[in-house]
Amino acid sequence: MLRALAVDDERPTLEELVYLLNADPRIGAAEGASDATEALRRINRALESGPDGPDAIDVVFLDIQMPGLDGLDLARLLTGFARPPLVVFVTAHEDFAVQAFDLDAVDYVLKPVRRERLAEAVRRAAEQRGATPPAPRIPVHGPDPDHITVELGGIARFVPVDDITHVEAQGDYARLHTDKGSHLVRIPLATLEERWRARGFVRIHRRHLVALRHIGELRLDAGTVSVLVGTEELQVSRRHARELRDLLMRRP
Repeated sequence: MLRALAVDDERPTLEELVYLLNADPRIGAAEGASDATEALRRINRALESGPDGPDAIDVVFLDIQMPGLDGLDLARLLTGFARPPLVVFVTAHEDFAVQAFDLDAVDYVLKPVRRERLAEAVRRAAEQRGATPPAPRIPVHGPDPDHITVELGGIARFVPVDDITHVEAQGDYARLHTDKGSHLVRIPLATLEERWRARGFVRIHRRHLVALRHIGELRLDAGTVSVLVGTEELQVSRRHARELRDLLMRRP
């Protein structure tokens, strides 16, 4: 059974999170800390106690945006410990997912926290702490070249590839842009470029992959080239400019 520490500077949110954790049968005990500094003191005490000691902590459920030392700062400090607890980020902001997973976070739960989504995060932590191999993920609809699966708040959504206007590289992740918003997936841009080349996606920059059908304008200005995709103007690198012009000229 896991011993958990929840960290959040908003008291009602913290109390609700501790309540939900204690209600999970895989959690032996859960307590709260109202800021990262208090949490760090508590974690230091846990490490001094040892993994089997009475003050041990197996997993930290950590908010990101807090005054003073924030959640990402605390997670970076924990990576320097010999036997750090696991980290699950619990936040209202999607934008920090790349940094969170770069810090080996077990999961990234968006607020408002749903009981079933938190239970999934606990399951993942229990698997890692118990060193048991996770069950294989079975695609809900099998391989589907016309859609890409994205996850937001524990809900799998199937985004039509034809709705994607362009893709932006963010490290080992890619942000998919559509007219209705964006989605972060843990797939390198080079992989999507190869997968979607036949669907009319072309590389225009080391950071951008664009669907030709969504390009509204090609702009030339003092030797620089850019394209208009919806309302967003994207720069085209010199390396890709000639190929892009040729493709647009041949476009039906």
